[in-house]
Amino acid sequence: MMIAVLLLLTVKSAGTLSAAWSVTFENPDLCAVKGSSVTFRCIYNYTDGETVRKTGWYKGHLKNDVWKRVELSDLPSYHHRYEYLGDEQHNCSLAVHDLQVNDTGYYYFHFGTDTIGWRSKSSVCLTVSEVRATVQPERVRAGEKAEDTGKYSCTVKGHESVQSHPVALDVQYSPLNVSAEVSQAGLLSVGSNVNLTCNSAANPEADNYTWYSSSSRLQVASGQVLSLPSLEVSHSGVYLCRAGNSVGESNSTAVLLEVGETKINRVILLVGIGVKVVLMLFLTLIIIWVRKGWCHPAGDSEMDSHDYENMKMRNG
Repeated sequence: MMIAVLLLLTVKSAGTLSAAWSVTFENPDLCAVKGSSVTFRCIYNYTDGETVRKTGWYKGHLKNDVWKRVELSDLPSYHHRYEYLGDEQHNCSLAVHDLQVNDTGYYYFHFGTDTIGWRSKSSVCLTVSEVRATVQPERVRAGEKAEDTGKYSCTVKGHESVQSHPVALDVQYSPLNVSAEVSQAGLLSVGSNVNLTCNSAANPEADNYTWYSSSSRLQVASGQVLSLPSLEVSHSGVYLCRAGNSVGESNSTAVLLEVGETKINRVILLVGIGVKVVLMLFLTLIIIWVRKGWCHPAGDSEMDSHDYENMKMRNG
């Protein structure tokens, strides 16, 4: 009979102790993103008359196939990152900042009084994930615009300060705003040189350029730069280029190339012609003067001979 009473008292005492001594977690399963903070909300109880002397949070750690609980203060990776928000009464909440992926695991709370040490049987399971953004597919072709090209990041609602690593969206498009530029503007003189350059915006960059001329109505050259080292009048005309890449091709606006005599050349030509005219006139006058010079002496001799004969006749 005595043994039965003692056994009953022992069972009753153990039940009372279990009911009075407890650790309760508000949310035993938590998920968080890397770089954010998390709070383990926790309440602990004990029998009246006890005084709490020690509190501590532990993390489950598997070492040599043995499950151990290691206090956070003994783990260097948690230094300056965890903060005990509780007290030595009933609040045992904990905050962990700047979460890392390897913070994933099971966390336990321990406390001790003057008479007993108690550790939580249950745990908080924390899962830390890194926010990642993906693009499928990474490379697309544009419609009329390519304006969506750029880098994108995502975040979790409520943790907007923590963003994923940026991912790039590559929008490919055929050449846009194709233009043909002339290195020299205005009327170009015969014999001079000029370069025509084809420019465009494209993704990927344009790698195929073709030049066309209205004078020949056919392809005249290929390459981004069309060089004309010694211009002739026949080079005059309208030119345009076509730029292409793996997506497509587009034509430029037309440019006019004028080749002829410049004003300076015209002045020089007119001066030259004037000099030639003056020289011809001067030469003509000299010839006329010389011819007159040759004719007058002969006439005088003839007149003198006639006068001599007349005198002879008169005297005879």
